Amino acid sequence: MDPNGRIAVVTGAAGGIGGALVRALAGAGARAVVATDLEEPVIEAGPPTRIVPRQLDVTDEVATRDLVADIEASIGPVDLWFANAGLAGRGGPDVADSVWEAQWQVNVMAHVHAARALLPGWTARGEGHLITTASMAGLLTTLGDGVYAATKHAAVGWAEWLAITYGAQGIRVSCVCPGAVDTAMLRAGTGGDAAKAATVIGGGEVLAPDAAAARILAAVAEDRFLIFTHPEMQGLVVRKAQEPDRWIRGMQGLWARTQELLQD
Repeated sequence: MDPNGRIAVVTGAAGGIGGALVRALAGAGARAVVATDLEEPVIEAGPPTRIVPRQLDVTDEVATRDLVADIEASIGPVDLWFANAGLAGRGGPDVADSVWEAQWQVNVMAHVHAARALLPGWTARGEGHLITTASMAGLLTTLGDGVYAATKHAAVGWAEWLAITYGAQGIRVSCVCPGAVDTAMLRAGTGGDAAKAATVIGGGEVLAPDAAAARILAAVAEDRFLIFTHPEMQGLVVRKAQEPDRWIRGMQGLWARTQELLQD
């Protein structure tokens, strides 16, 4: 879906990829871009008349429904919804249930809440585009963060199911799987070192958020399902599918080297 003349919503818009998407959508001629986060975000770039900041806790289904209703009443029907908010951490089975629940709510259930709020109107109109942000962790894994890997795999699975189930009704679904994009989340696990984080992720250079947003919007305009910020990552996905046992052994070796890198 071409965003020109459309109404778009971006969650997790206070910075990183979300903030860059807001700027890119405004620059692409969107009629209005509703930028949401836990606190109303401040977007410095782009035509201000097109950007509408709103507060939204994406884990709150009632608040999500209310926001959709408010936008439709005050601006117009939502055309594109970028479910971009995400949460990460570190750990696996040893992590508290509260950590698992928090990531599940933000990384998965927020996408479910959006679908519940949007699909009735979209199916009635015969169009709409849901763009969920997962991660390469949802196609490969995340070294050191089993919770994030599990929830992002679920996010990919949910987006795929929606795309198959509602495609015949004119609904488009895309799933963004970013690689190393220079965001606060990327830096968090490595003491603020984006280059080190990119080495852990593999598959390309660190990309500025605005460059990532430009690639995402180009793919959205083409109605592509899987969207890679780093096209070379697709090769890793193919190799994993072709030789899963070899891929696991290789990742085991990479995990050993990564632990040494993170300790430096």
